[in-house]
Amino acid sequence: MATISAATVKQLREKTGAGIMDCKEALSECNGDISKAVDFLRKKGLATAAKRAGRATTEGIIESYIHMDSKLGVLVEINCETDFVAKNDDFKEVAKNIAMHIAATNPVSIRPEDVPKETVDKEKEIYRGQVLEMGKPEKIVDKIVEGKLKKYFKENCLMNQAYVRDPDITIEDLLNEMVAKIGENITIKRFARFKIGEV
Repeated sequence: MATISAATVKQLREKTGAGIMDCKEALSECNGDISKAVDFLRKKGLATAAKRAGRATTEGIIESYIHMDSKLGVLVEINCETDFVAKNDDFKEVAKNIAMHIAATNPVSIRPEDVPKETVDKEKEIYRGQVLEMGKPEKIVDKIVEGKLKKYFKENCLMNQAYVRDPDITIEDLLNEMVAKIGENITIKRFARFKIGEV
């Protein structure tokens, strides 16, 4: 059994924001390996997030981000369960970072199921045309189209996007980590992105 030093625990805490006891447990489960401990905490966070997913989020904040040249701005509503968490600095920081992420990536919707049906149908039609143009056999066309649609959702739906500040995780992972850290359900309710000259 590896002896876990306080410095290693501190390092893991800084990386993940998890509590001391959680970090100690993760490190002892992973023989002091920090990167494995990060994964261990992520999985634990996902389990916590899943448990809390059904809980009502009626509190929260509306966060804004205005880009330096004042030609691009974002408003995002992020909800939590209590006013206490809504005033928490970590919660506010995550909200700010999500607003900045939206400014950078211009998502179409929050989740794949929020993408309008006509947009999905149009994308499928384009992909089908591309695949048939490549001369692929009809029987695998649908499979390729589905794969392309999955990629479209990954790139254009906020929860599926790779987080701009840490591309190894998605926005959904970021929220799940926050849920595990603060112990409340968190949801992104809506956002609006404004850019000068765009309708």
